[in-house]
Amino acid sequence: MNKGKALPLSGIRILEFAGIGPAPFAAMLLADMGARILRIDRPGGADPWTDKVVRRNRTSVTADLKSPQDLAQVKALARQADALIEGFRPGVMERLGLGPEVLLAENPALIYGRMTGWGQDGPLAPTAGHDINYIAITGALSAIGPAERPVPPLNLVGDLGGGALYLAMGILAGLLRARQTGQGQVVDCAISDCTISLMAMFSDLAAQGRWDSGRREANILDGAAPFYRTYACRDGHFVAVGALERPFYAALCQGLGLPVLPEAERMDKARWPEQIAAFAAVFLTRTRDEWTAHFAGTDACLAPVLTLEEAPDHPHNRARGAFILANGAIQPAAAPRFSAAPPSDMALPPDHPSLEAALAAWA
Repeated sequence: MNKGKALPLSGIRILEFAGIGPAPFAAMLLADMGARILRIDRPGGADPWTDKVVRRNRTSVTADLKSPQDLAQVKALARQADALIEGFRPGVMERLGLGPEVLLAENPALIYGRMTGWGQDGPLAPTAGHDINYIAITGALSAIGPAERPVPPLNLVGDLGGGALYLAMGILAGLLRARQTGQGQVVDCAISDCTISLMAMFSDLAAQGRWDSGRREANILDGAAPFYRTYACRDGHFVAVGALERPFYAALCQGLGLPVLPEAERMDKARWPEQIAAFAAVFLTRTRDEWTAHFAGTDACLAPVLTLEEAPDHPHNRARGAFILANGAIQPAAAPRFSAAPPSDMALPPDHPSLEAALAAWA
């Protein structure tokens, strides 16, 4: 799967129980960094939503977890694993006979990663939900979108940012501790908990009186500021402006042919609507790509707003090799990058024909 031996997680074995959303994305991140991951699919196959990209770099095998024979073989795999990832509702793994008490008794150094929306306990723990629900109770959703209503930020904030990234980080921390002590543990990753953690910076700003948490489009980073928002261009496309600091703001204004306001006027929220109107009128005089070319090489902090289809062709993304063609799909390259490691090849390895074959390969 991954060329060479230098990827940082080379030699780490992780058992992944197939699911949807953040758990398989966390597994993808760990596989991209070299972990050897075996995915246990239920009869019926893999999740078609994430078949070409998110399932990359790991092998799958189908197991009927209600079959005593399959269950015994899955337990044998868990005894040899360094970590485990599951994303079922609380209690499901216990009912299958694969709960942490059972598996940690057989493999005391195992890091047992659990991904849920609400956590393993609490009044909401047994109930269903999706990203939009999990982030709704955290303060994050309330802060995102236009003034009229909150808008779900895809599933980047909850499932992926507050879920997958925190689970991957928690598993890595657990693995480090297990290497030092031989003691495994459960990593309880609740998307709601972790999204609250993601909001730490905004909690800090609110505590300082520098963030109006009761309104959207009322703060410096939520689209209200004229120098930190998107603008429509003549062709209907958009540019993104992030000229927060004064030197960048000055470069933006100079490039637009607008006056550079004194700092007190620039930061006066009462004057932001008129500043936005002035910026918007100028941006409508050229196309997105014309503005991109006009500001190229400057510190005006202006970038074109690209679609998923356009992003791979951006010159910076091409130069960085940020996208690759693999498994019949254009997809993100592995990130972050490691100076001592070759890039992951993003393969979809052939699935094991049986649990017996998976056990033989795992050993």
